[in-house]
Amino acid sequence: MAGKFLARAPLWPLARTLGAAGQAELLDHRSGMAVALACAGAQVFLTGRRREKLEETCREARALGGNAERCIPVPADITLEDEVEAACRLIRDNCATLHGLLNNAAVSQNRQSPWPLQEDSPASWEKMFRTNVTAPWLVSRAILPHMISGGEVRIVFMTSEAGWAFTPGVGQYNITKAALNNLGASLAHECAARYPQGDIQINVLNPGEARTEMNQGSQRSPYTVVPMILQLLSHPVGGPNGRFFHADGRHLSFTYAQGHERSLSETGEEAAFESAAIPISSPTAPSPQPWWRRLIARRAS
Repeated sequence: MAGKFLARAPLWPLARTLGAAGQAELLDHRSGMAVALACAGAQVFLTGRRREKLEETCREARALGGNAERCIPVPADITLEDEVEAACRLIRDNCATLHGLLNNAAVSQNRQSPWPLQEDSPASWEKMFRTNVTAPWLVSRAILPHMISGGEVRIVFMTSEAGWAFTPGVGQYNITKAALNNLGASLAHECAARYPQGDIQINVLNPGEARTEMNQGSQRSPYTVVPMILQLLSHPVGGPNGRFFHADGRHLSFTYAQGHERSLSETGEEAAFESAAIPISSPTAPSPQPWWRRLIARRAS
């Protein structure tokens, strides 16, 4: 389970304070996104149960040219309300404004039975819901007032294709991801109604079949989701809220939520969004191989 809390600046590079919440045992798309955010210039508060894994992520950011001092480990089990409150208190004490939150917490379906909805225990059900649904809600609820006070809210919930699926054998996981989808959209609409003058952008992102701890057979780099993460967390005022996106740039629908009707690009063009073509640049002369391409190439090797 892993999570990230972020701090801010112009669209590219990303000079913001961000939070990332979750727990991951490998350097997968969870920790990979924290590395990417740090390399993009964000101050990142990275949560997870194991400090050594958080520190490993910070070292990876340093190795790729990021400022490791701006990647701050905050060990916490975000399924526990008191640890979430303690983590958010530390963040509030160390940054005046938090600009973004990336919710990554997830555990996969246990495979003790091919028929989990008929044979798994209530304890198994509750553990999965606690991590995949309750934890992102606890983190979002706890840190949201700090984000509102800064006048800007950017929250991304990382979902899965399972949230749209009915695959036998992983029924509990499917249900938690469908619930997470609804949590993201419901929170977006609730915040928009409560803070009508606020800059609220709360969205849900499907990272696709990238290589992760739960999907180690994939050949797709976990860094392929980075462009969309950066786009959503640094989008200017007037961006999407309560919408669903795929890492490849598709605008998705879910129940009553239709696909976002406008391009996310700064040009406003209606052409299909190509993640590899996102204009991520630095204020200095462009490198022949920009940092985000180095990330993807390094993790794919």
